[in-house]
Amino acid sequence: MTGEPFLILLVEDDPAHAEIVRRNLEDARVANRLVHVSDGQAALDYLFRQGAYADPEMFPRPGLVLLDLRLPKVDGLEVLRTTKADPNLNNIPIVILTTSASESDMARAYECQANSYLVKPVDLAEFKAMMEAFGFYWLAWNQYPY
Repeated sequence: MTGEPFLILLVEDDPAHAEIVRRNLEDARVANRLVHVSDGQAALDYLFRQGAYADPEMFPRPGLVLLDLRLPKVDGLEVLRTTKADPNLNNIPIVILTTSASESDMARAYECQANSYLVKPVDLAEFKAMMEAFGFYWLAWNQYPY
């Protein structure tokens, strides 16, 4: 990666959950830039540079997507499926971050090529610990070819 801040696209319809993610990544002091969209259609528009997200200078390619499953407009699994089917986007790691611990949701996510599946803990301290570990793994320790 270049010396630019690592961009995370957070796709989360719950503003409270989005704020928890933002705050915990910030607290972990992992250098990154977070862009938040609140529905699946906005995520696809961002990733495919359509509509309001057409300008690549203002809306650069994310290095990682944090994706909720239950989203308005376009379901998270459809966002995952569509993104992984595109040869220009399929190498972007997509981490599912959801409240669903359902085995069928996990299986479908991995069938659609999710890179990881995280269940949001109900306990705030556990959520914070998970996001800190996530931040260090994906943003500090993991190596990327681009």
